[in-house]
This record gives sequence, structure tokens and C-alpha cells, in this order.
Amino acid sequence: MGEPTTASFVRPVQSVSVVDSVIKEVRRAILSGSLRPGQPFSLREIAEQLGVSFIPVREALHHLEGQGLVITSRGKSATVAPLSHADLRAVYRLRRQIEPELIGRASLLLTDADHTRLAGYLPVFADAALGMDEIYEAHHEFHLELLRPAATPWDLRTLEMLGRAAERYIRLSFGGLDADPDEPHRREQAHSVLLEAVRRRDPGAAAHALLEHLDTNERIAQRGIDAVAD
Repeated sequence: MGEPTTASFVRPVQSVSVVDSVIKEVRRAILSGSLRPGQPFSLREIAEQLGVSFIPVREALHHLEGQGLVITSRGKSATVAPLSHADLRAVYRLRRQIEPELIGRASLLLTDADHTRLAGYLPVFADAALGMDEIYEAHHEFHLELLRPAATPWDLRTLEMLGRAAERYIRLSFGGLDADPDEPHRREQAHSVLLEAVRRRDPGAAAHALLEHLDTNERIAQRGIDAVAD
């Protein structure tokens, strides 16, 4: 028998892209609050709204369940994962264990060109012409890019999962601040502080700045959960 072709081991590109598109859109709906915490929804309805078949929706939701965003069942429905103080503490506990060490090492590996590229994200955080989906996507990318030089593929997969889980709480808690005219500047400045710490090429200073950033965001996120509960 001849050797099997590579194509026999992979799925069609179109099939993968549909799943990725569904993941992105359902995640956007959850992170923006269009799908609310604890809200049940039908996989069939999601498939009809997106104009795709049931199968990629089911596969996409399994990915989102792994990110802690949905709870799937054996039937044809799912539920948006509820918000939880315990879950939020767990997400930030893991981030504190992983990210400070990575940013410390990354501060020695990032080049001047990297610093310039990262600085390009800062005006995005304060751009009033952009939607919040675009701003938070840039925020997610900025944090990954800060750590990427020191991160392994496993680190990046873990950071992606934790970052998306944290984003849900961050968007909820900062939602009340986004209308504040001073908030865009505060958001830009908070990340400028992180970048300046990295530019010093001092691992301890970079780790300390990141820990302070995580601590501040977690405190605000905890208050956001309380506001929803009230």
C-alpha cells in the first residue's frame, strides 16, 4: 500500500474557519453582555442566526466551555457560565503565578523595535472612534505580546485561556467606567506604566508593575460582580 496523503489527516480549511468564526462571534456576544451570565440558549437558534450548520456550533461551544465561558449539555442547548467571585479569584491567582515571571524574562528579550510596536497599542486604548470590541481585542493582544518572547507554546495557550476568562469580568466591571470621559486616558496610562517598566529591562520592576496592574483589575472586577448581584 502507498503512503497516505497528508490531506487524509486534516479537515478542510473551510470547516475549520467556520468553527473559528462561530467561536469568535459567540465569545463576542458573551463578553459584550449580549448573552448574559446564566442565560440558556439553543444551539439550533445560534446556528440559524449565524447561517451555519449545527455541527460547527457544537464544536465551537466545546472550545468556549474550555475557556470557562459556557456550560454545555448533552442536548441541544447550552448556558452562559455564571459569574463567580471564586472563579475570578482562581483566574487571577493563576495569572499571578505565571505572568510576573514571564514578563521579567521578557523584559530582557524585548528589543527596541518590540517596544515601538507595543507602544503602537497605547493610542488604541484611548481612541474614541473605536468600538469596545476592538479596544478589548487590542488589550488582549497587548498583554500577550508583552509576554510572548519568554513564553512557550504551552504558556501562550494557557495565557490565551486565562486572558479570555479575565476579559469577561474586566468588561463587566469597566463597563460603567467606559462612559467616563477620563477613562480612555486612564486606560492608556495604565498600560503605558507597564510598558515603561519593561523598557527599563529590570525583571523585578516589570514583575512588580504587572502584579500591581493585576491587583487593580481584580479589585475592580470583584466590585463589578457585586454590582450585577445587586
